[in-house]
Amino acid sequence: MTYVVTQACCADASCMSVCPVNCIHPAPGEPDFGHTEMVYVDPRSCIDCGACADACPVSAIKPLELLSGDEQVFGDINAAFYDDREAGVDWSQPSFPIVEEPRERPLRIAVVGTGPAASYTARELLTTSSAHVSMIDRLPVAGGLVRSGVAPDHPDTKRLADMFTWTYDHPRTRMYLNVDVGGDVSHADVLAHHDAVVYAVGARLDRALGVPGEHLPGVHGSPEVVGWYNSHTDVDASAIDVSTDRVVVVGNGNVALDVARILLGDVEALGRTDIADHALDALRSAPVREVVVLGRRGPEHAAFTRPELLMMPRGIDVAIEADGQVADELAAAAPGSKAASMAGLPLVDVDWSAPPPHGRRLVLAFHRTVDEVVGAERVEGVRLGRVGTDRTVDVRTGLVVRSTGHRGSPVAGMPFDEATATIPHTSGRVVDPATGLPVPGTYVVGWIKRGASGGIGANRTDAQETVATLLADARAHLLPTPPRPPSPRGFARLLRSRGLDVVGRRRMKRIDADERRRGEQAGRPRVKFATVDEMLEGRR
Repeated sequence: MTYVVTQACCADASCMSVCPVNCIHPAPGEPDFGHTEMVYVDPRSCIDCGACADACPVSAIKPLELLSGDEQVFGDINAAFYDDREAGVDWSQPSFPIVEEPRERPLRIAVVGTGPAASYTARELLTTSSAHVSMIDRLPVAGGLVRSGVAPDHPDTKRLADMFTWTYDHPRTRMYLNVDVGGDVSHADVLAHHDAVVYAVGARLDRALGVPGEHLPGVHGSPEVVGWYNSHTDVDASAIDVSTDRVVVVGNGNVALDVARILLGDVEALGRTDIADHALDALRSAPVREVVVLGRRGPEHAAFTRPELLMMPRGIDVAIEADGQVADELAAAAPGSKAASMAGLPLVDVDWSAPPPHGRRLVLAFHRTVDEVVGAERVEGVRLGRVGTDRTVDVRTGLVVRSTGHRGSPVAGMPFDEATATIPHTSGRVVDPATGLPVPGTYVVGWIKRGASGGIGANRTDAQETVATLLADARAHLLPTPPRPPSPRGFARLLRSRGLDVVGRRRMKRIDADERRRGEQAGRPRVKFATVDEMLEGRR
């Protein structure tokens, strides 16, 4: 009986490296790697050894016969990927990581960030070189998007944090948390105490709609909403007002479905997750009954993945706004396509001027644009257009969420491409576009490198590329020479001289243990601290 990849897949390819018959695809180096919704096990070649399940960091791979009722569809999804592919166990040419040459002293590399891209980078450095790694983060806790971006009802995906713990605990890793590079210390300060700096700072901003009324209270970017229900310290507990019966989400990617699922979800079930206490309290009294998720294009081009839609919890009705063009597109959908996965959903005529019906409903609206956000003192509705026509309709709502993609923000002292919202680079090596020359000792990885695309697992191959470039530069003696041999003591003295309250590994672990202890008392995985002051209080 075959194994099956399910919804939680992070696509970091850990499973492929242990498969003895090469039956999991697409693999790194294959044309569609990073462009499919997940990776897939070929049931014709699988020998049921279970090695992939043991290697999967998020427990997404399971025996077919043990799938729950809702998960059984993934057996068909895995098999369908191979319908037009020949079975085979041909292996690609082996590749070997670039390693450092023998050195009088080990490299000292600073990695700015502690999220997936940063953690994969640090792990690659630790496993392919003798480098010592300084992980620096502006927050007092590690984890980045694993902690504050993954939806609280996706506990399997959050297990990636356990894998990254190995990196944080490694004897050649030092943690410098609650330190803002670009604010508390400059790039030059960090580079003066390290041989190279790798920026893994992500993309924290959202993309504006550029429509009238967007400034009104009640319009929020998805990073703010996700941060609110995940206890991100940048987002105040009272930032999001969910006292509305209908919410409009602009954009239809996986984050849009996350937001819809949390706002419509079973509060008692959410109460068993690590959702922020303030969000849980607000949702308990919130009247949200309907979330409308808008997309400019048709069903086949929806940005969410099929697994994310298929695993929408029971109790949430999913419907599609009735429209002749959409009905035709669903009827003509190719078997196995994304549109085909929606063909069984009801098409409903929605009276946008009326309150939503009783129950909890997600409405997918296609070929829709937002022409204006309507309201006097705060949001009262949105005016929607239909692509290709001059027809508009007003939809009553008290909360609008932009979920139209993330943007990176400039890093002090670094070149920045406003068009792509990334730091210019060549294979991870930062390049000054004005001169075409590399910025000495400076590298990027993750969303600030490639833009806000790809899931968590995409950062693994991305990190491998950047680390290979860095180590190649070290072999070629292209890294700058610090004014004095880098040492952790020297960097620590610099931070103390700035009066910074630096959180090291020990304090980080105390914060983590206290959150877990609070969670254990409440029957939850953890209860997060919502502010920096709460994290630091009494933990020296």
